[in-house]
Amino acid sequence: MNPDFDAIGRNFVRHYYQTFDQNRQGLADLYQAISMLTFEGDQSQGRDAIVLKLTSLPFQTVAHAVTTVDCQPTGNGVLVFVIGQLKTDGDPPHGFSQMFHLCPTPEGTYYIFNDIFRLALHNQVS
Repeated sequence: MNPDFDAIGRNFVRHYYQTFDQNRQGLADLYQAISMLTFEGDQSQGRDAIVLKLTSLPFQTVAHAVTTVDCQPTGNGVLVFVIGQLKTDGDPPHGFSQMFHLCPTPEGTYYIFNDIFRLALHNQVS
C-alpha cells in the first residue's frame, strides 16, 4: 500500500479535470490499452476508444467544479471517488460523480485502469 494514496488521488483529480476542461485529447496519456470507461452506462475499452468517446461528447466548452474527493488504497493502486458539478456550453450546471481506479506503471506514474462517470440526474418515478 502506498502511504501517499490520498495525495496521489487528489493530485490526479486536479490534473484530470484541468486537462479535460482545456484539451480532452490530452487525456490519452492517462489511459492504456487495458483501461475501461463506463460513461452513462456506455462502455469503452482501450485508450483510443476512450479518447474517441470523450472527444466526441456533444459540447464545445466544459468546466468542472470538484466538491469532494475521497481516496482509498487498493493494493498498490488508488481508488478515487469524485463528486462535483460541470457546466457545458450555455447549459445550467449538472451534478456528477466519477470513480477512478488508478494503477501504477513501471515508470512510477499512474494510469486509469477503470473510470466510471454518471451525471446526477434524478428522474421522478410515477
